[in-house]
Amino acid sequence: MNKILVSYFSASGTTKGVAEKVASIIGGDLFEIEPACKYTDADLNWNDSASRSSIEMNDNTSRPEIKNKVSNLNDYDTVLIGFPVWWDLAPTIINTFIEENNLENKKVYVFATSGGSSVNNSFNTLKNTYSNIDFISAKRLSSNLDESDITTWIEM
Repeated sequence: MNKILVSYFSASGTTKGVAEKVASIIGGDLFEIEPACKYTDADLNWNDSASRSSIEMNDNTSRPEIKNKVSNLNDYDTVLIGFPVWWDLAPTIINTFIEENNLENKKVYVFATSGGSSVNNSFNTLKNTYSNIDFISAKRLSSNLDESDITTWIEM
């Protein structure tokens, strides 16, 4: 049986709620990708080109520091990575997570929360950037999850 890690970054709490539901449905363990320096509302103001999130997303080399580490990643066969869509991409802290953890030989699924953006560009960009990782598929999720939709999406 596959052991599943549901990792997620949540700036406002929306992705956290979705990740908790997904983990409950598939029986996965939760891991929060928590920034060393928490984002404030001002940091998340995408209308302000000087906001922290705007600066990070405009810098391809930005790798925000993560507060915590996955200590037992080798225990997992499947890793889900969840995040809010920022500028039609994964927030740069997701790159930090991927680069700090060896995800080779694992099935990796991506899920995203968004008010309207698709997860497709985020997924394709991650897949192209990290071609050594077996990215299986991606799904845009909201708080009103359908359990059967999740269980048929994840190969268990």
